[in-house]
Amino acid sequence: MKHYALGRLKTGEMNKTEKAYADHLSLLQRAGELLWFRFEGVKLRLADNTFLTVDFAVMSASGLLEMIDVKGSPAIFSEDAKVKMKVAADTYPFVFKVVFPIPKRDGGGWKEVAF
Repeated sequence: MKHYALGRLKTGEMNKTEKAYADHLSLLQRAGELLWFRFEGVKLRLADNTFLTVDFAVMSASGLLEMIDVKGSPAIFSEDAKVKMKVAADTYPFVFKVVFPIPKRDGGGWKEVAF
């Protein structure tokens, strides 16, 4: 039996927040706003032995590629993850975003932070 760090799931398995965001992306795709998305489908090399695997690679209807990481709250977004996103945004020709769920009591939806 494999053991994982607290809060970690095995590769390719979505947590509750990621699943909710995938459902959101599916709605956008059905509405024609997205052409394609894939969970953990892109792994980017940032330096020797340093990689970033974003939660979602997303292609909008216009063809724009976005790399999106989903976090449960801004407090979960570590300094290491911020640095990796900034380096990736400076290195690759994609739009990089981190999204956080907005609590239902505050209207629901998703807050996006672009890099």
